[in-house]
Amino acid sequence: MAEALLIVDLQYDFMPGGALGVKGGDEIIPVINKLMGKFDYTVASQDWHPKGHISFASTHGKKVGEIIEVDGIEQELWPIHCVEHTHGAALVKELKKDSIDRYFYKGTDLNIDSYSAFFDNDKEHETELDHFLREKGVTKLYIAGLTTDFCVKFSALDALDLGYEVVVIKDACRAVHDEKGALEEMKQAGAQIITSR
Repeated sequence: MAEALLIVDLQYDFMPGGALGVKGGDEIIPVINKLMGKFDYTVASQDWHPKGHISFASTHGKKVGEIIEVDGIEQELWPIHCVEHTHGAALVKELKKDSIDRYFYKGTDLNIDSYSAFFDNDKEHETELDHFLREKGVTKLYIAGLTTDFCVKFSALDALDLGYEVVVIKDACRAVHDEKGALEEMKQAGAQIITSR
């Protein structure tokens, strides 16, 4: 029974000072680096949006933080971030990438956002992550990265739905709005919440 570490969206645009900077986002890099090499596999997800993506406030001429409905799905609007092939979409250089076995891109469809590293928000399309983990015999998934209340949370909930044993390393994550609520929601859904120690 293999174990894997999923590093979620450790990209420049989510670092303090980035387009969608997360407070303390840079503090988790050394924590995650210490975890590297302790698992059978390490995978990383990256937000990878085309220009004019549906999640960008500017696409709709609206303000960041507004919530709209797109094809029956609630969409929070964000600043332009993680546009494919830009510096902001790159994984931070401080991250020890030599242990990463595979990268998975999400939010690549112009018309649907993707918080989870497994699926788009409409659950219609999936990344190759589940396929990769099953192929490698992974049953237990440890999750770290950004952000606790969006991409980490939705990745954890999808992993639980897919039947994985899920462990969220809370000191290796940071939230945008609500860390406590997100951790509680993941715990209630069956995730184990631990610290890197």
